[in-house]
Amino acid sequence: MFLGIDIGTSGVKAVVIDTHGSVVGQGTAALTVQRPHPLWSEQDPDSWWAATTAAVQAIDADVRRAVRGIGLAGQMHGATLLGADDKPLRPAILWNDGRSAAECAELEAATPLFQSVGGNIVMPGFTAPKLAWVRKHEPDVFAATKLVLLPKDYVRLLMTGEKASDMSDSAGTLWLDVAGRTWSNDLLAACGLDVSQMPALVEGPQTTGRLSAQVAELWGMPQVPVAGGGGDNAAGAAGVGVVKDGDALLSLGTSGVIFVANDAFRPNPARAVHAFCHCLPDMWHQMAVHLSAASCIDWVARLTGAAGAADLFARAEKAGPASGPELFLPYLSGERTPHNDAEVRGAFLRLDNDTGPERLAQAVLEGVAFALADGLDALRGAGTEVAKLSVIGGGARSRYWGATLAAALNTPLVYLQGGEVGPALGAARLAQIAVDGGSPAEVCVAPPVAHVIEPDAALVDRLAPKLAAFRDAYAHITPQNITPRSA
Repeated sequence: MFLGIDIGTSGVKAVVIDTHGSVVGQGTAALTVQRPHPLWSEQDPDSWWAATTAAVQAIDADVRRAVRGIGLAGQMHGATLLGADDKPLRPAILWNDGRSAAECAELEAATPLFQSVGGNIVMPGFTAPKLAWVRKHEPDVFAATKLVLLPKDYVRLLMTGEKASDMSDSAGTLWLDVAGRTWSNDLLAACGLDVSQMPALVEGPQTTGRLSAQVAELWGMPQVPVAGGGGDNAAGAAGVGVVKDGDALLSLGTSGVIFVANDAFRPNPARAVHAFCHCLPDMWHQMAVHLSAASCIDWVARLTGAAGAADLFARAEKAGPASGPELFLPYLSGERTPHNDAEVRGAFLRLDNDTGPERLAQAVLEGVAFALADGLDALRGAGTEVAKLSVIGGGARSRYWGATLAAALNTPLVYLQGGEVGPALGAARLAQIAVDGGSPAEVCVAPPVAHVIEPDAALVDRLAPKLAAFRDAYAHITPQNITPRSA
């Protein structure tokens, strides 16, 4: 059996699969995000470790004892700064933190190689501008930084004592030569860093060490090998068989992602499309990334007093698709694709006297779907063909939302058995390859199809005017257009 651990933003998920890829055990533990100032988003790195241990220990003891390998997945871009004693110097700055916009502009102007070699626009979400911010605003912390790790790789350090990271997660730092799959001295130097402060690079199915004796005893399993793993979206893709050129998925987690596997490095920074390494050797991928997806569901559920996501979906279904004029712009943490705007914020528009909780719920489902449609349009504008999308993540549980998504995207959605398990499944499969061998094509196969949601032509037509209004509304809610003017 093989254990996959996904260090997410809202929680840690641990999943055990057998050699046939079937899930035989799961455990979860919650995490919280701290926002001490506007635009900031942070977590205590040691909370990842406590949640990881809780999630693993939630799995049946007999299943844990049978584990033969572990793979890791995790939220990307988080800047975890360690001192000479390998202890965190400050809270980790997360992927949805927007404080470093000024540093992004400075890095872009000084080092054009970020787009050509790094393959991406410098955005506040990435790791590189976070370090530039720390260098400017917390110089003592920057001077003391001996190692920069991504979230899952800090957990790996505590598991094994090894300082390593896989290619897919490392590509999201903006310090990687993405085509060459190696650290770029030039991009590191632009941030005042060098390779000595980076972990060793490995491919996702490559072994990075073994579980320490202390952790093995704590978790009730042997000292098994630990695979490189992957960034959350790349690992999620491996879990559902998105491993060949042109394969694509839609991930509905805290953030929303459209992910397309590529057999070559194909950057397209002009429309804020991400181009990274896949977690599999000799593969890359493109992504359209939206900072708020299922997080909007949780937010509006709290806002309207719904009991949870399921209750919210039921309220939306009571209202029905395109049932009112309301528009929701889901930019609660800013946006990446296609706007690259860390400061824009969400909005409800076109409310009237008949607006109630049900129509607000429906507007949120539609708003997230419209933002994803913007991302798919950016991918297609880059020449990427997307014929269908496999759906993963917690948002995959709702068939009702699926109908709205399929219509807004005008693309068939393929729901896979166990697809809601997400990146932890792919991490476990990478562990299986590391221990037993086998090719990604043999091990990372798509799970059986649970159902397919085809876009309903009538609903596509009903949503089209709202999608057009949604796209027009962005220009009217940007900070420069809503800042009060002086008399």
